[in-house]
Amino acid sequence: MTTVSDELDSVIHEIACMDLGKDQPVFQSDPTMARFKETGTELWVDTGDLEKAKSVWKSDFNALTTNNTLANQVVQTGVMDKVIHQTISRLKEVASDLTEEEQVAEVGFVINCRIALRLVRAFKTKVSIELHPSMSRNIGGTLDYARRYYRVCPEYFIIKIPLTPEGYLSVRTLRKEGMPINFTLGFSARQNYLAARLSNPDFVNVFLGRLNQVVSENSVGGGELVGEKVTLATQEVLLDIRKKHREVGTRLIGASIRSGEQVAFLAGIDVMTIPPVAMEQFLKMEHSIDPMNNNIGKDIQPEIDFSHADGFRFSKLWEVSDTFVQFVNDLLASTNLNTMTGGEMESFCKERNVDLFYPFSATQLKQILDQGKIPKISEWSQEVALDDLMTQSALQSFSKDQAALDGRIRSFL
Repeated sequence: MTTVSDELDSVIHEIACMDLGKDQPVFQSDPTMARFKETGTELWVDTGDLEKAKSVWKSDFNALTTNNTLANQVVQTGVMDKVIHQTISRLKEVASDLTEEEQVAEVGFVINCRIALRLVRAFKTKVSIELHPSMSRNIGGTLDYARRYYRVCPEYFIIKIPLTPEGYLSVRTLRKEGMPINFTLGFSARQNYLAARLSNPDFVNVFLGRLNQVVSENSVGGGELVGEKVTLATQEVLLDIRKKHREVGTRLIGASIRSGEQVAFLAGIDVMTIPPVAMEQFLKMEHSIDPMNNNIGKDIQPEIDFSHADGFRFSKLWEVSDTFVQFVNDLLASTNLNTMTGGEMESFCKERNVDLFYPFSATQLKQILDQGKIPKISEWSQEVALDDLMTQSALQSFSKDQAALDGRIRSFL
């Protein structure tokens, strides 16, 4: 289902909202974090779990972010069971003709809102909230649900949309409406270059921890500093775009951070989303943080064996070629850009020999799902770009966790 009636939308909106209270919570500052923020980096907590967030929260944090995996972790604890039951009961009163799939979608919407609003109420700060993965290839559904989420809490919600052809085009529309967008599941500088130029989201991401992991698990090297190199290269690219194209304000999020060492190494990038465990590691480390000294612009040497059969795939992650820049210029000059479909965007790329948006078959998507968030890259032909494969792997991984969340909802029907 991609749209709902005005009456149902009104009812669901009422259920999804909650009183945020008027009190402004007071939290202590941490000296190390305060010093770290002088590098220019915003610090976000990466969790949907209220208690875990409380365990690390300081006044130096700027926001929180959730996703389908984190939401599922919260739901499986049972903390949302009462909300699920109440929402289903209300749906039976006002919309008894909904299919099971439609009921699950609406209950899921309410749950996501409530998880995020609990965080907003506790910390009175921005929370990034993610759409259902089933919307990832649906422009109409993405626009509809993004607007509905934003209407629940326009003061604090940042809408999180996955990096797909339809995502790029949807974000372009939503940003023209002034909606704050976190464009997620990015794995390369070129993906985020395209996002910034085409759609100008508030934030783009590099899931850096997964990039280190894909190298090590595929025996293409130790994997150290791979994600960090891509992140720092992407930051350079965005700084250049913001200088040359004043209308673009897109900032970078270093995501999928796994350790306190990564936090320290990436000082100076725009934003980091940090899980509580990594934040605790960082605060226990010995620090010598110089706001004027960071690794942006430095020649980082990642632990990749470029003699390996798949080693050549990785350099594309941190490079934005002149050819790719011209491709983006051509896309922006396209006369049908504002009415373009995801399929038409895929065709535009293919016609210009740009290897983004590989047309994965249903069988291949199942293969990606089975492999998990870290793909076996030797099983994929050179036609499949690594950043494209990683994005699909992340999306399928989130879909698996969303299916578990949806399953818990179904158990109440």
